[in-house]
Amino acid sequence: APAVPPAAAGQAAVVAGAVANMEVAMDADRKLGALKDVQGCIWAGGFAAGALAAPLFPDVPPALAAWSSAGVKVYIYSSGSRRAQRDLFAHTTAGDVRAHVSAFFDTTAGAKTDAASYTNIAACIGVDNVEEILFVTDVAAEAAAATVAGWSVAVALRDGNAPLPKGHGFRTVTTLEGLW
Repeated sequence: APAVPPAAAGQAAVVAGAVANMEVAMDADRKLGALKDVQGCIWAGGFAAGALAAPLFPDVPPALAAWSSAGVKVYIYSSGSRRAQRDLFAHTTAGDVRAHVSAFFDTTAGAKTDAASYTNIAACIGVDNVEEILFVTDVAAEAAAATVAGWSVAVALRDGNAPLPKGHGFRTVTTLEGLW
C-alpha cells in the first residue's frame, strides 16, 4: 500500500496519501479496524444527511421480524465497526430493523476467520451449547472457522458473492426464509 507522507509534506499531500492507501486496502478487501472506522464515519454522514440507505435482500426484513417474533435472538458479526453496523441497520431501505437484532459484534471479538472469535462471541452471549448457534455467512473461510468453534453454519448464495471452493461441504441457502 502507498505510504502516507509525513505531516511536513502538507495537508493536501497527507490527505491524498491517506486516500490512496485506503483505496488500495478497500480494493484488497482488507479488514483493518482504522479503515472500517473511517468507512463508518463516512456512512454515518451519508445516513444522517438522508443520502444513503442500506439495501437489504428482500427476504431479510421478514426473516428478521419472524425470528424476533419467535424469540430467536439475532446477532450480527461483521468486519464493519459496531457503530457502522448500528447505523446501517437503522437506515435500511426497509427502515430501521435494529429492534430485531440483539447485539452487534465486530473484529474486536477477533478475526472472522479465527475459530477463537466465535468461541468468544458464544461466551459473550452466554450460549453453552454452541451447536444451537446458526451462523450465516457468504465466506467459506468464516464458515470453516465457525464450524471449528462448533457452530452450525449455512452459506448464503447471493448474487455478487465470491464463488465457493469446490467440495466445500457447507449447507447452502439462497434465502433466509424458513431457516429457523
